[in-house]
Amino acid sequence: MKRSAIPDLSRNGEQSLTQYEQHLRVEVDLSPASIRNYLSDVRQFMAWCEYDWSAGQEDQMVFAPEHVATPTITAYRAYLQDKRKLKPASVNRYLVSLKRYFNWAGESGLIQRDPARPVKLVGEEKRAPHHITDREEAALMAMVEAMGNRRDRTIIILMLHTGLRAGEVCSLKHENLVIHKRSGYVRVTGKGNKYREVPLNITVRKALHEYLAAEKSDSEWLFNSTRTGEKLTTRALGYIIRKYAGFAQLPNVRPHDLRHRFGYRMAQTVPLHRLAQIMGHDSLDTTMLYIQGTAQDLQQAVENIAWE
Repeated sequence: MKRSAIPDLSRNGEQSLTQYEQHLRVEVDLSPASIRNYLSDVRQFMAWCEYDWSAGQEDQMVFAPEHVATPTITAYRAYLQDKRKLKPASVNRYLVSLKRYFNWAGESGLIQRDPARPVKLVGEEKRAPHHITDREEAALMAMVEAMGNRRDRTIIILMLHTGLRAGEVCSLKHENLVIHKRSGYVRVTGKGNKYREVPLNITVRKALHEYLAAEKSDSEWLFNSTRTGEKLTTRALGYIIRKYAGFAQLPNVRPHDLRHRFGYRMAQTVPLHRLAQIMGHDSLDTTMLYIQGTAQDLQQAVENIAWE
């Protein structure tokens, strides 16, 4: 089966997907992006089922959740791994989407038994998240200092020194800042609508102080679009980071890499439970990724015992 961004489905398949879409949009508290991702993953599976079931048949087989058995899902897992060559994280994203879908189908009475429940996720070796190096951070800051405005400089400093997510940065209001002479913090409402207070070091406080002193906007939002004057979007923030990263010849740097940079540096000196609190992690397992050695760390470790 050749993958399509939006594969065609039979009428039955479209009806099944529409029913699930109604559930996600009306009954579940999810972001529009999450809903799109879940629907896309389930659509791909439904299309694969219809293609696979119809192979060698005179009539097209149409999707219905009651026709899916556990071996169907394990065969799809193998297809994602062997045919599409997806990495474990991507395969697991699809499987989690299907587990969510079939759990809903069971609760809705569409199926008697959940075929996805016994299916295991793909195991993978946990690696340290990608983050920028000392040299790359210096190059990025050099570019924003030379070619950027005060807003962009403040955003990048804030992200490098607080580990805030892109959405959290864009949602900041002036009232979220608490800055004193020798301390400060920012009030953040992150994933799952969870509240936390992230401390601000002297570097961030100084950058924010200079930015606020020069800011002319009356907007309630801390960072606004220079084009529209409205709240900065995550898409625009991504463009800002990629722009200066491009100037610095760092083609693969994204906003989340700045968060990873903060986490990796902090993990070298800060207890994990404190770092988890700062970064808004629900589980220490997530925070522990930052104590994993990067490829460069591991290379240096083995070089240290080389005979030459």
